[in-house]
Amino acid sequence: MTHQTYTADILVVGGGTGGTAAAIQAARRGAKTILVSEFPWLGGMLTSAGVSAPDGNELIAFQTGLWGAFLRELQQKQPGGLNNSWVSFFSYDPRVGAEIFANWVRELTNLHWISGQIPLEVLQQDNCITGVRFADFTVQAKVILDGTELGDLLALAEIPYRWGWELRSQWQEPSAPLEFNDITSKYPVQAPTWVVVMQDFGADVAPEIPPSPNYDPALFVGAWENYGAEKFLNYGRLPGNLFMINWPICGNDYAEGVGRLIESNLSKSEFLQECRWHSQNFAHFIQNQLGRRYGLAEQVFPHDYPAFALHPYFRESRRLVGLTTIREQDILPVAGGRVAALFPDAIALGNYANDHHYPNFNLPLQPKSIRWGGRWTGTPFTIPYRCLVPATTDGLLVCEKNISVSHIANGATRLQPVVLGIGQAAGMAAAMCVELNCQPRDLPVNALQAALLQDQQAPAAIIPLFNLLPNHPEWQQWQLYYLNEPQVYPPSGNCPASSVDEYDHSDSDQALTGETDCFTGVLDIVNPQDYRFTVTAPAASVGQTWQLVTWRSHIDAQMQILTDKQQLTVWGRINQAGNWLLVEKLAL
Repeated sequence: MTHQTYTADILVVGGGTGGTAAAIQAARRGAKTILVSEFPWLGGMLTSAGVSAPDGNELIAFQTGLWGAFLRELQQKQPGGLNNSWVSFFSYDPRVGAEIFANWVRELTNLHWISGQIPLEVLQQDNCITGVRFADFTVQAKVILDGTELGDLLALAEIPYRWGWELRSQWQEPSAPLEFNDITSKYPVQAPTWVVVMQDFGADVAPEIPPSPNYDPALFVGAWENYGAEKFLNYGRLPGNLFMINWPICGNDYAEGVGRLIESNLSKSEFLQECRWHSQNFAHFIQNQLGRRYGLAEQVFPHDYPAFALHPYFRESRRLVGLTTIREQDILPVAGGRVAALFPDAIALGNYANDHHYPNFNLPLQPKSIRWGGRWTGTPFTIPYRCLVPATTDGLLVCEKNISVSHIANGATRLQPVVLGIGQAAGMAAAMCVELNCQPRDLPVNALQAALLQDQQAPAAIIPLFNLLPNHPEWQQWQLYYLNEPQVYPPSGNCPASSVDEYDHSDSDQALTGETDCFTGVLDIVNPQDYRFTVTAPAASVGQTWQLVTWRSHIDAQMQILTDKQQLTVWGRINQAGNWLLVEKLAL
């Protein structure tokens, strides 16, 4: 068989969240693009890793770019909608998400997707990456993107990367350890989770889930002790009586010998086998405790174990040594504010809390959460372009969890919407490098920022602004203003009131749409930004009490001026799993 060589403008290796976004954006920009993935599904965390209840960037103001487009497609295509779990505003069948990404790829005649291949060798000329060899072919490209789950190209090309913890003395991160210890040695990176999807069969008829050879029920005792079985299952409830099992408390996080992931192919295979067995054992434990009503879901993922994701949810990767490194300080709110300071070369945004996973160990971290819209959310931060660019190597960008970030800050930058934004920016940057015939380190960042904001199909917010929606006529103007004048970026994260007060929100087409119900009732303000609503009409709902939450900035502003025991009418959607009412419209 002849070993074929392909040539392209852009090569993206890895079809995960960031790699998929990068390939789509590069091709939409006009670059001849090849995407090579290991798995038959695109989307990574959002699909093939089974984490189909995304965290972060949930506010309407942050539902932009490919992330916002993905949510709107999901809302149209997912029977039953997205309002199913309490861990996320959005939960969906991963098969639906995978089909969306596959359709986006099929629409692009200049994007060639090849699945079932992993990189074996990186080709270089001097300090420039020029191509990648796979088992059956080689691809030569002008710009290559590492979108692998574990930063495989960094290792193959011997590009400097980090793996493990940094001490506080390195960057003065307040949550970093003062010295290395048993925890930093045993868990050099966060625990992966092999997601398993379970199903409610409605009666005790589910096939028995066998334990693996190393089953130890003591590992799972107390998993849902503080929640109750129903709330535990509803954590990751999906449409169709399915449950995403991705549970950190005595659950299926697995990190025994996690360093084996980068030691050798054999040690990696051994770890992955144990990781999947661990999830199988947790599923067996759940069934043993809760009954044969609950079993493994059928025909979800396209392989021999259809209830198990195609690969683990990797929370951490090899991390590039880039031109800039994101530290914990860079994701924390400024003093007296509720946003982080802006990077001048910002190209994406996130707002999730800093969340770390280690079995049976909680890492104390600096708080970066606020109450907004009646619930907890994270303070926003930006991702700098320079953390995608290797310090000394040309021809390469990273676009996954392998960006240049500290171990501590990775807990906030690793989430699905953030990585989708990173991938979109990396794909745009790669295509522009081809257009300008320049290396990634020489790309004019202001041109990249403008291109992301002005993209015809999925314009992406770069500056976090709570109260300015993407369909506002001045949205792009204010984004560019704060990019050019970062020193006047408001610590509140709000645009000047005069810019948004007169806008009619009733015709917003950027938000997720769907049928809403009308309720009248009495408000109880338990604490600031903690609202309980007892229904007085319609008759079928009288006496029900719900937590009021919103993802809309103007509704958040209205809720903040309400008074205790006030009567009001709201339009929204009930989430039974989270016991909340998502408010889309409010009348006093």
